[in-house]
Amino acid sequence: MARLPSLRMGRVPDAPALSVRDPWPGDPNRGAQLIKGELQFGGAVQPLRQGGWQLIGGSAVLRAGAHGFSWLRDLQALGTDAARLRARALVSEWIANPPSDAVAHRPDVVGARITAWLGHYEFFAATADDSFRQRLMGRLVSDARGLSAALPVEELDARALTALKGLVAAAVALREQSGFLTRALRFLPQEIGRQILPDGCHAERSPAAQLSALQDLTEIRALLRTSQTQPPPVLAHAIERMSMALRVMRHGDGGLALFNGSREETHALVELVLTQAGQGGRGPSALIEGGFHRMQAGRSVLIVDCGAPAPPGLDRLAHAGTLSMELSIMRERVIVNCGAFVAGPPEWHDAARATAAHSTLVIGDLNSSELKPDGLGRRPETVEVHRQEAAGAHWLDVSHDGWRKTFNAVHRRRLYMAESGEDIRGEDLIEAPEPQPFTLRFHLHPDVQASVQQDGAAVLLRLKSGTFWRLRADGAQLTLEETIYLGDAKPRRGEQIVLTGFADGPQHIKWGLSKERAG
Repeated sequence: MARLPSLRMGRVPDAPALSVRDPWPGDPNRGAQLIKGELQFGGAVQPLRQGGWQLIGGSAVLRAGAHGFSWLRDLQALGTDAARLRARALVSEWIANPPSDAVAHRPDVVGARITAWLGHYEFFAATADDSFRQRLMGRLVSDARGLSAALPVEELDARALTALKGLVAAAVALREQSGFLTRALRFLPQEIGRQILPDGCHAERSPAAQLSALQDLTEIRALLRTSQTQPPPVLAHAIERMSMALRVMRHGDGGLALFNGSREETHALVELVLTQAGQGGRGPSALIEGGFHRMQAGRSVLIVDCGAPAPPGLDRLAHAGTLSMELSIMRERVIVNCGAFVAGPPEWHDAARATAAHSTLVIGDLNSSELKPDGLGRRPETVEVHRQEAAGAHWLDVSHDGWRKTFNAVHRRRLYMAESGEDIRGEDLIEAPEPQPFTLRFHLHPDVQASVQQDGAAVLLRLKSGTFWRLRADGAQLTLEETIYLGDAKPRRGEQIVLTGFADGPQHIKWGLSKERAG
């Protein structure tokens, strides 16, 4: 058994020995809402008023966001005296009466809180009275020692990196506590090995987790450099691989693709993370271990989930979206998945995880993976991928067996993108011994206007830029239905193209998307 550090408090410093900087931008609009007593986090809203720490409710994700204090960057972005005093008051009340909610004391939440308090110390604490600063520093030392004793935290997914980041931040700011850095550096390499696949994709297979983990690792590297500690080589290698993998997951607008609990995020944030990582250049066309393929030609980008779901223990936010796809043209998203509402009510969270919330095929109205509160149950065991490229054109043939145990069925999807990027064709095939009802969905971004034409054989799409594209299909009945888009800061209504039919033997549903020429 590993030798745990002593929990004796020792001397509490008067202030951080070295300055810890939060490198990520805040949102002054969210800061203004905090002044009014509302915390906006993950698309949900939580009352956060003075005297209300014991009343924090909602999902575990929302509660973790409240108790992790990363929203201090929003108050600092607002930058007013009122924002400074509100930050100080909320921190003071939390310290005086720590919430009993177990989420508030989970290692990743403690790590996020330590990093946030230290990263915004100059904003809300440096000008406070001695009593407040002493209580703050005392709580920081106490939390850091508890966090050090809690390592390793293998039961956590990407959140384990947030816990390690908090301990590294404490080691930089609390120089007397020399054991913190030793312990953090002991577990960092094994955590990187557990979470980062050889191609740089995070093991959760989520663009959101990819971005968050890369943020944590770049912060850890910056903190080590601040303390004049040589980062371990495995850290630099991980950051380099993860940066290249993140580029595979970006659309033409610079934001993230919406797979496995992800939302768009802003181009500015994703670009800043890549800048902090220090890695330029173009990403690969595929993540072999991660299972994402990117088909890019002309002005079109098609991103396809071609991988088996994340393994148990890393599938907490996994979606039943195997073989789903997203399409962007220049800076406009056209075909999307619904996104995620991880901080919202369980019914919204589960609905966004369902296969029907993705641009792919559903057999018998049954999810391709079984959704459970803590991950996935039944899931595809085999996902096969074959890809070819020639003269700038792309072919992708991928299949999964997620319905083998229920319907003895396999879903095969074939995709083609021409060199121009203006001719995209697909074929969805159900291989099953018995006839199966199916629904094939193409969720459209809310900015896309759609109208059914040609007696229900095609849909004309008008993009916000004014360009037109046409989706044609045969082998199924075509309709337009409502959908919900959760990729933005707030839910938005949109439309989805729905193809339905009954697969009697091997059923081919063929479709094509092409740009309409003027005139």
